[in-house]
Amino acid sequence: MKTIRRSEERGRGRHGWLDSHHTFSFANYYDPAHMGFRALRVLNEDRVAPGRGFGTHPHQNMEIISYVLDGALEHADSAGNTATIVPGEVQLMSAGRGVAHSERNASNAEGVHFLQIWITPRRHGTEPRYEQRAFPVETRRGRWRRLVSPDGGGDDGSLRIDQDATLWGALVAPGEHLTYDLAPTRGAWLHVVRGAIEIDQTVLRAGDAIAIEDEASVALTARETSELLLFDLA
Repeated sequence: MKTIRRSEERGRGRHGWLDSHHTFSFANYYDPAHMGFRALRVLNEDRVAPGRGFGTHPHQNMEIISYVLDGALEHADSAGNTATIVPGEVQLMSAGRGVAHSERNASNAEGVHFLQIWITPRRHGTEPRYEQRAFPVETRRGRWRRLVSPDGGGDDGSLRIDQDATLWGALVAPGEHLTYDLAPTRGAWLHVVRGAIEIDQTVLRAGDAIAIEDEASVALTARETSELLLFDLA
């Protein structure tokens, strides 16, 4: 079964310095039909004005992933981690028993455009962790590249998440085909970051997503140069 979630159907929050699209219920946007997908709880597409950002605030028991599309995002947290995240890098903050952090636009001249992703953990009260890694374009071009996984590290250098969930990224050229095989009982959430793809003669464009369950695989064709994220979830 495949269920499409169109970009224009998402919730939206405008706060002057922040323009945010919410795939699932978040903040003032509430839709009981869209509370998440399996362990995937939040997928926000945020655009933050120059010199602005999210001030220091706390989190507990959540796996938080930041994926920058354009610009640079400045991170600081109560565990002493400071970093700047740019396109091609992925940040994972495991909030565990509690951590306070801020995420701000690192530039006073240009906006920053990024995805904020929350995944519920399988355990509560763990030690907070922070990881950040670059995933070169060449390793994602024309194929799925594992970015986040339950075991982490290894030969592919994926970031470790405390959940039975794997995040894959891919970059596909116009006319290129890509397939993803799903193990029995698992579900996938495929988000079009940029570009346009076709699945079962249906076109999905930037901001669109498709939930896939009770299917052995999903096959897609790029209609234009496209950047994709796929969540494989228990």
